Amino acid sequence: MDFAIPDSIQQTLDRLDEFIESTIKPMEAEDDNIRFFDHRREDSRTDWDRDGLPNAEWEALLRRMRVAADEAGFYRHQLPERFGGNDAGNLEMAIIREHLARKGLGLHNDLQNESSIVGNLVTVLMMERYGSPAQQAEWIPKMLDGTARIGFGLTEPLHGSDATWMETTAVRDGDEWVINGEKYWNTGLHHATHDYIFARTSGEPGDGRGITCFITPTDSPGFAVEEFMWTFNMPTDHAHVRLNEVRVGNDDILGEEGLGLQTAQLFVHENRIRQAASSLGAGLHCIDVAVDYANQRTTFGKRLSTNQAIQFPLADLAAEAEMLRALIHKTAWQLDAGVDHMEITDKVAICNYRANRFCCNAADQAMQTCGGQGYNRAMPFEHIYRHHRRYRITEGSDEIQIRKVAGKLFGYTGRAKG
Repeated sequence: MDFAIPDSIQQTLDRLDEFIESTIKPMEAEDDNIRFFDHRREDSRTDWDRDGLPNAEWEALLRRMRVAADEAGFYRHQLPERFGGNDAGNLEMAIIREHLARKGLGLHNDLQNESSIVGNLVTVLMMERYGSPAQQAEWIPKMLDGTARIGFGLTEPLHGSDATWMETTAVRDGDEWVINGEKYWNTGLHHATHDYIFARTSGEPGDGRGITCFITPTDSPGFAVEEFMWTFNMPTDHAHVRLNEVRVGNDDILGEEGLGLQTAQLFVHENRIRQAASSLGAGLHCIDVAVDYANQRTTFGKRLSTNQAIQFPLADLAAEAEMLRALIHKTAWQLDAGVDHMEITDKVAICNYRANRFCCNAADQAMQTCGGQGYNRAMPFEHIYRHHRRYRITEGSDEIQIRKVAGKLFGYTGRAKG
């Protein structure tokens, strides 16, 4: 068994590093763009007079980054070659995500809004996996050039992790469906042209089948954004959406009628393993910064790092990171090898909730190690903590993911496999 990073992936990492230095860093240095990443980051990114949404200058800079990364051949890296990508698998994406996140805050990989020089294009993958040939031909080019932007509307005001109990419904009316309901934490709605809306079309509350995914135009009559919810880490793009007699065509169903949760599971599983890798990288960045600070800071006539009270918490986190990386790589490799994602859903869950918890703990400990300076926004810890704390709730809360592990362990959802 070879645990070395394959040469082809290492070469990609090297080319990414060169691209960051030659193209992305100069963008950061222009026109005081560093304000979006230094101690001014939250205020600089947020239009406080427009519902706390991302401001125009920030989003324009992100578009420049994406265009440059696309022209360099990086942005679509995970997509199939027929869509301009390089067919990168889960293992390669996990390695890349850790690598970029460990570099810290920067235009190359801004996790706060899921923007990176190597795009995490999960909504495109949903279309590639479940869209009809006609839908793929229509939507994927538009999604990649930005003329179509699709949100993800699964969560509701009263239903988050219990998605099978959703109350949004869609009723057939000839060649159309009429959707009624509400969605919560609907991301990207401030600029989305369409939304993946999940609605019950048959069955009873709690049934896994009977939920359908609809590609819904956001300018449809009856589609209304009620509010954008301000969050722990601003700016926000999380909307509360109300659907009142919204009509969509039968051709606007993504995947099979009644099997919408399959498309949602693709979104969740693809995100969880990469999210875990990002959390690992961001947590390691916090450790790196704290170790550097402790080696340079002098207290009571000696380096701060000579104190075991400083060494041991960071050493313990570093040990946890090594074990996490091994499981993330193994699980990603299994997914690439064709193991059914439901067979190892417990392993994906372990990677995700433990990595997200690790990152939050690493940010908190790094802040403590650096003392007053750690509490200063000039350090990255508060930003990393506030963002990654979200991950312990989204894509399945810690409790839901531990429940998956317990279900496998005790045989309620099939016995766990090694």
